[in-house]
Amino acid sequence: MRKLKNEELGRLKPEAFAESEKLNACIILDDIRSMNNVGSAFRTADAFRVEKIHLCGITATPPHRDINKTALGATETVAWEHHRDILDVIEELKQHGYQIVAVEQADMSTMLDTFLPKPDQKYAFVFGNEVFGVNDRVVAESDVVLEIPQFGTKHSLNIAVSLGIVVWDFYNKAGTFEN
Repeated sequence: MRKLKNEELGRLKPEAFAESEKLNACIILDDIRSMNNVGSAFRTADAFRVEKIHLCGITATPPHRDINKTALGATETVAWEHHRDILDVIEELKQHGYQIVAVEQADMSTMLDTFLPKPDQKYAFVFGNEVFGVNDRVVAESDVVLEIPQFGTKHSLNIAVSLGIVVWDFYNKAGTFEN
């Protein structure tokens, strides 16, 4: 066994990525303070061909050195928009048929392992501030609140980790494209 070289991985070129089929999901980052988390979100979105990232509130936007440090070029391949108010984005996405899924701990949340996405449904996954989580108004406007089961002593996971878990789970359950 040997480690593969980058040129052996068969990755898409940026032009082919732009034209490729995307996952039936977008990501919403609301009031994210860490630009490293933003960059990580771009890199994960690129890896699983998420259709778009919506950056809301105080969330920083590319280009920025600290975002680029973790994104490693994914800001050039993943579509993104910045919005001042997340509630405007949620309203617009709902009008376009998206289910809004807040990733948060809440009463009546759905545990990630029991979440069964519908194949033809579009989803928008919301990740909130590192300290305060998803805004209460956003939780109230969400169609689903998705919770990642945790069994240790801490109450939360880093946003980049949570995002990776949720997107991987969604891809496993609803992804339809080949490499």
